[in-house]
Amino acid sequence: MHYFHYQGQELWCEGVPVAAIASQVGTPFYLYSHRTLVQHFRVFDLAFGKVPHIICFSVKANSNLSILRIFAGEGGGVDIVSGGELYRALQVGVDPMKIVYSGVGKTLDEIDYALRTGILMFNVESSEELGVIDERAGAMGTRARIALRVNPDVDPRTHPHISTGLKSNKFGIDIEKSREEYRRAKGLSNIDVVGVDCHIGSQVTQIAPFVDALDRLKNLIVLLRIDGIEVQYLDLGGGLGITYNDELPPHPEEYAKAILEASGDLQCTFILEPGRVIVGNAGILVTRVLYNKSTDEKNFVIVDAGMNDLIRPSLYSSYHLIQPVVTKGEETIVADVVGPICESGDFLARGRAIPRVERGELLAVMSAGAYGFTMSSNYNSRPRIAEVLVRDDQYFVVRERESYQDLIRGEEVPGFLK
Repeated sequence: MHYFHYQGQELWCEGVPVAAIASQVGTPFYLYSHRTLVQHFRVFDLAFGKVPHIICFSVKANSNLSILRIFAGEGGGVDIVSGGELYRALQVGVDPMKIVYSGVGKTLDEIDYALRTGILMFNVESSEELGVIDERAGAMGTRARIALRVNPDVDPRTHPHISTGLKSNKFGIDIEKSREEYRRAKGLSNIDVVGVDCHIGSQVTQIAPFVDALDRLKNLIVLLRIDGIEVQYLDLGGGLGITYNDELPPHPEEYAKAILEASGDLQCTFILEPGRVIVGNAGILVTRVLYNKSTDEKNFVIVDAGMNDLIRPSLYSSYHLIQPVVTKGEETIVADVVGPICESGDFLARGRAIPRVERGELLAVMSAGAYGFTMSSNYNSRPRIAEVLVRDDQYFVVRERESYQDLIRGEEVPGFLK
């Protein structure tokens, strides 16, 4: 469900025509629907309404301040994986006691920052990390609340680059060794064990892997309570997928029903870390056709958005629906939709049947609200693009397009080269 729709022949976002925004903001740009963001968050939140829970939005999916502020205003928290994401969350008023810190490579500075902030808990990914957090908390005269991220060895049946719950992945502590590690954590001087954490992957479109992981965590929680470790929080991570093409992921209500039925009476506060499922279909990438080109082998539609703006197709071979902002006929061509970057891997679609378009016309790359801008770069010295938020019949530039001056900010040519 989203609020991008055609009125007549023209694509609108809520109450604003997309082409009108493009004429003022320029292209390419990311465009988000406020109504869609709020509705998706509320649907997910309501699905777990019968149990104590915290919705900790996964900042890595979309870290724009305005979007984080929307979710904070809805009572949500955040899942972070860096000091920068913590800084962003605090700037928009996220309650530190609704912040969980995941990630395998937390630095000393980042650990100290989180300890000073007083976050809800660290999701600890290794034995060494646990020891470092204990040491830093002791040096600062405080205590660290932690959960261990348990790797349940469950196949999420997703792209291997975003699978995180198998033994072969770098994430978490082997579930078979986790009880021993929890016992160690309980004995550390500056650690408070408060939870169990698990995250099996991203763009997961079946319920079974989530339930399999939960079943293994339930058994662990029983053993931990026998050991005198009180588990207050069960962090089930995120990963629920969306429809990009022909996927049929479960609705959040269906997902929640299965999780709550499988959990039984665990007497825990649930932490959920949705990202893509909240923002993915709430955003699009708007790009303009620069040129059409045909060879003996292929047709190419060359647009002004490249892999530096949306890397998912190049990195994951991901599918994004591409449609015209203004429709004009039924004639189609089969073409590669490609960007200006000097790599053959720079494409938004390959061998795709799309409406025939001309130079200067606009295309909308759908379902681009998650892992779009957050994974963008300045490759080829291209300024990062604008982000725009629509609310009802108004639009707001929530991130300005970078300038050439922004590209060299912080650089300095040393004196011996002048």
